[in-house]
Amino acid sequence: MPEGDIVWLTAQRLHTALAGRPLTRSEFRVPRFATTDLRGRAVREALSRGKHLLIRVEGDLTIHTHLRMEGAWRIRQTTAAPPRDHRIRLALANEEWRALGYSLGIVELLRTAEEHLAVGHLGPDLLGPDWDLAEAVHRLRQQPERSIGEALLDQRALAGIGNLYKCEVLFLRGVWPWTPVQDVPDLEGLTTLAQRLLDVNRGRWSQSTTGALGDRDSVYVHGRRGAPCRRCGTPIRKIEQGERLTYWCPSCQPEPH
Repeated sequence: MPEGDIVWLTAQRLHTALAGRPLTRSEFRVPRFATTDLRGRAVREALSRGKHLLIRVEGDLTIHTHLRMEGAWRIRQTTAAPPRDHRIRLALANEEWRALGYSLGIVELLRTAEEHLAVGHLGPDLLGPDWDLAEAVHRLRQQPERSIGEALLDQRALAGIGNLYKCEVLFLRGVWPWTPVQDVPDLEGLTTLAQRLLDVNRGRWSQSTTGALGDRDSVYVHGRRGAPCRRCGTPIRKIEQGERLTYWCPSCQPEPH
């Protein structure tokens, strides 16, 4: 699932291509909105909210989409031949640009004044103007016995962090992923680091927590089961935690006694 930094960059690209221009094409390939036609309405802006995308259109309307596991937006000039692909769930275009949403997990149309129905449950956005460290930490502490690995993925506590950054920030802070939230040392520092990692990566499609941009060297633990830890050489481990996989170094992130 794309994380908050990728969704933020996707919103920026959509905004650049669509904002300020009237739509010449509006095609919803989902049954509920199949007859919706937004042609002639100008796109006001496109923005992200955690892992959600909001495209605001004239007339107090917002197109709400979510990439889920396999979704993606692709933007091409309208001079290119339109693709024929059954995975396209939403097509928006103006005279210059075409934006196609592939395998989108959510496609819906809301009144802009009612966006809270879709994203109001989210916690502070790690990359948003509403980012509030104190509020995010407060929400994390609402379930003190929950493991920190699961708590960091709860979008109701803080919006935007995904499995990659969860694994990486816990490694960087030396925290065992199953540590109860109430026992995590310096929860504020851990949460601040999570925000910094997303922030430093949000302007590019490649993600890195090590400082290196190559695929083989860009992360410390995520996706590296069995590979030696970059710090101590211990083989990285992987196991299911909740509904997601967790990667960690048993030496650098020891279980508390």
